Amino acid sequence: MEISSKIEALLFVAGNEGLSLTEIGHMLHLPTGTVYDLLMDLKKDYEESATSSLTILEVGESFMLSTKKEFAPLLEQYARSSVNQSLSQAALECLSIVAYKQPITRVEIEDLRGVQSSGSVQKLVSRHLIEEKSRVDGPGRAILYGTTSYFLDYFGLKDVSELPPIDELEIDAEKEIPNDLFFDRFKEQFDKIEEEQGEV
Repeated sequence: MEISSKIEALLFVAGNEGLSLTEIGHMLHLPTGTVYDLLMDLKKDYEESATSSLTILEVGESFMLSTKKEFAPLLEQYARSSVNQSLSQAALECLSIVAYKQPITRVEIEDLRGVQSSGSVQKLVSRHLIEEKSRVDGPGRAILYGTTSYFLDYFGLKDVSELPPIDELEIDAEKEIPNDLFFDRFKEQFDKIEEEQGEV
């Protein structure tokens, strides 16, 4: 397995939080200078490829996989289309965790859910239901997510204090989240709003 493929896999899993040279170097046991050169080679391969939609962005001290800017109109069309209107159970679980535990990092969401959640988090960001609120002070500067004003408008809330009360708000991070009444209520409310909007 080529090292560039390993870097690509790491960046894919990291999602929009990205990874620093130090983090990638630590995972692959490589000096940061070597990691940077490999990233630039991979970025060049992407940009010269007529069959790849990907590129690598450097944001602050982090590197992340992204789509080339020429695909922006297509992705905006997808974000607005009916194809992208439904949220999966996984995305709803992520949304409910962010709503009640914000601000929270993707890794903390994954600890609570017990599964990888970068795809669900990215979809919620693209739907403008959650957004970056700040970053953790420390290595990696992980993104802290919170709900948006659009989330409040969507669910008819003035602020997050109006969210439905939960008897067991504190979820044991070492246990898999149960499929409890909260998720059922949250999904019912979301589906009802989606149905009402579809009838307009």
